[in-house]
Amino acid sequence: MADWIYVDNSNVFIEGKRLSAVSRGLAPDIYDAMNNNILDQGYRLSFGKLYEFVAGHDKANTARAMLFGSRPPANDAIWKIAEKAGFEVVVEDRNVANKEKKIDTGIVAAMTRDAYKNAKKDDTFTIVSGDSDYVPAILQMQGDGFTVDVVFWGHAAGELKEAASNFISLDHHLENLRV
Repeated sequence: MADWIYVDNSNVFIEGKRLSAVSRGLAPDIYDAMNNNILDQGYRLSFGKLYEFVAGHDKANTARAMLFGSRPPANDAIWKIAEKAGFEVVVEDRNVANKEKKIDTGIVAAMTRDAYKNAKKDDTFTIVSGDSDYVPAILQMQGDGFTVDVVFWGHAAGELKEAASNFISLDHHLENLRV
């Protein structure tokens, strides 16, 4: 039994900053933080702690851990830190409007390829993201006998939480995941 992990870096990081804003009293609740784009700019997510939380203490069972994100400025060492923590990093360029693209589809493509080419039916797939865009892939993989868990902040899309084999909230671990 192996674990396959796929992380949407900006999604987990930005939504963690929102939750941190609420915990620090910068917003009364997560929905106010979302609607008014209130973020705790001081919050930094530890890749190592996230990897350990998702993979558990026995990382030997991890078949693959991938972190997807957009290209940062040239002087940013974010991806080297993520690689050092144990992630295989996939970086995509932003589009001409400076919007992040190809991340969700990149995760789905890598996850389904791994499921159907490399994994066994008793393996567990874990998505670290809160987008409902993953629901069709989750349902298809579950229909084919795979377990697909979602690890994210509690305010993940309800449809995603319902579709997941298991939903694990990061909310109570906000400070433990901080750099």
